[in-house]
Amino acid sequence: MANPDGTSRFRAIGRKSISASIKPRELISDNPDLAGVWKAQVITLFPQAFPGVLGESLTGKALAEGLWQLKPIDLRPYGEGRHKNLDDTPAGGGAGMVIRSDVLGRAIRDAQDAAKGRTPLIYLSPRGKRLDQAIARDLARADGVILICGRFEGVDERVIEHFGITEVSLGDFVLTGGEIAAQALIDAVVRLIPRVLGNADSTEDESFTNGLLEHPQYTKPAVWEGRAIPEVLLSGHHAKIALWRKAMAERLTKERRPDLWRAYCAKAGLDPDEDQEL
Repeated sequence: MANPDGTSRFRAIGRKSISASIKPRELISDNPDLAGVWKAQVITLFPQAFPGVLGESLTGKALAEGLWQLKPIDLRPYGEGRHKNLDDTPAGGGAGMVIRSDVLGRAIRDAQDAAKGRTPLIYLSPRGKRLDQAIARDLARADGVILICGRFEGVDERVIEHFGITEVSLGDFVLTGGEIAAQALIDAVVRLIPRVLGNADSTEDESFTNGLLEHPQYTKPAVWEGRAIPEVLLSGHHAKIALWRKAMAERLTKERRPDLWRAYCAKAGLDPDEDQEL
């Protein structure tokens, strides 16, 4: 449906309409809650960092169309005293600062009050469980998520214990804050929401979906810099193509991710040390 000025407008029964904007920040400004839509609330010191890259491409289009929602929560107003202090020195001494439990606790309670249904509470932390496709799929089946972006030396441990917060990591490295990690997690989840990618098959044949890395991909031209597309992919024989892709996925997984290969073999009843017909 179009507005009088020609811009697009999303409307559905039982939902408020929203207007798409070419400015990424406006995708999340004064955006009313939509019934039954997956919603990410992000507690952060830098709300202006959102939507960031999430406002681009398919995730940005889906955000404008109301297929998912994003609400950055500025931690600063929850600070203590006239100067809205958020942090203090570590108990027991040491370098850096730690986000206070009372400050973060107030922000979390407000986010939980605004949440509906199953909305996991996650702290982006290098000591957490590594983000993988299984976690992304589980979060996509939830009603939303509340993400906590740490800064400085982290957050008071009592907050994590009191709220039963789940810690999730992107990997064995340290970032200056959780905002980039939060955007990566949201992107991994949002693309699994129905209608976001447009083609549901896109998520069925990619890395980690079946416990394997994705097979190599090719497109035109048929020959580039003396390298040709494998003949089987040009044969039109779909069964042979499927077998080739599976074999290549297995080979890549065995060579590059032995941990995934062992898990795949265990599930399939194979010996990971035996040469399979790759």
